[in-house]
Amino acid sequence: MADLVTAGIDVGTGAVKAAIVCSTGVAKTTVLGTHRERLLRRDPGRVAELAYERACQAAGLTRKDVAYVASTGDGDAVAFRDGHFYGMTTHARGATFLLPGARSVADLGALHARVMVIDEQSRVRASRMTSQCASGTGQFIENIARYLGIRLEDVGPLSRSATRAEVCSGICAVLAETDVINMVSRGIPLSEIIRGIHESIAQRLAKLLRMVRAAGPVVLTGGLAADVGLSAEIERALDEDGGPKIEVAAHPLSVQAGALGAALWSAHRLRRLQARGPDAGYLSTPT
Repeated sequence: MADLVTAGIDVGTGAVKAAIVCSTGVAKTTVLGTHRERLLRRDPGRVAELAYERACQAAGLTRKDVAYVASTGDGDAVAFRDGHFYGMTTHARGATFLLPGARSVADLGALHARVMVIDEQSRVRASRMTSQCASGTGQFIENIARYLGIRLEDVGPLSRSATRAEVCSGICAVLAETDVINMVSRGIPLSEIIRGIHESIAQRLAKLLRMVRAAGPVVLTGGLAADVGLSAEIERALDEDGGPKIEVAAHPLSVQAGALGAALWSAHRLRRLQARGPDAGYLSTPT
């Protein structure tokens, strides 16, 4: 079966992720190139173009080499897309590609977090999302890190270095930020403050995972998937709540899971279209 080169572009609230894969039937898929570009108040459409161009460069390809481009997330920002897939669909597919055997996913984004139970075919069987309050999101952690003068890449290791967690409000972002200001004024070590924030977020996520009857391994995806401090606290919260043991896992490409899932579903869709003949069209409606 001929190789297919497809791309996925995940337009989130804080960043755009692009991934290009090469699929040979259903048996083998190779990641050719990825790129993540922060939005930083720039036009999402232009950032999507830039992320895609850089993913193509990483893959050593031109845009003409890509047979199908699918968006996920804010698909309207990707004017050049051939199709679109919903976010839960793409994160589920990306998670099972990165960690075969995954049966649950925690998508940790900039403005929300959601948990999903999936089957062996990456179909979503149950899901829950955090409330509208921003205290459990990537943007909240980024704001706190900026206030504390900590680089984002240092947040996870700093949290893991703490011997204890300083209790932080997990109900409201405003209250949590007030807590952090008070902690700083009292001289609480930054590592304990960060671990307390991670603990608060993790307890909320653990409750959601139990509500959907998640089974392990739970694959972390989205922007916070690379936060080793948060992943450790999620696993600890699950260990301490008295429920069945659940493993929490992440992959070096977990941040790209949505874009990878869109690229993988693109290959699946394109093969179906090819099987229907040249008049099938691109079926660019959302799936």
